[in-house]
Amino acid sequence: MNYRDIITIEPDKRGGKPCIRGLRITVYDILEYLASGMSEDEILRDLPDLKREDIRACLAFAADRERKLVSISTK
Repeated sequence: MNYRDIITIEPDKRGGKPCIRGLRITVYDILEYLASGMSEDEILRDLPDLKREDIRACLAFAADRERKLVSISTK
């Protein structure tokens, strides 16, 4: 999954937070929904502009960011 095609960062949108395809939906929003127990289907029903691959891109983005943080802290 190449999340870079889906996750966008624009300084003038949502304070520069990573968003999905230029929408005002942030990666953080989606991760919070998942963490609260919402299923992918529930999220897609609540946010009809999203696609299932958008949710997966959020997870891939978060995993990559975590991997980078771990590698920085172990140096």
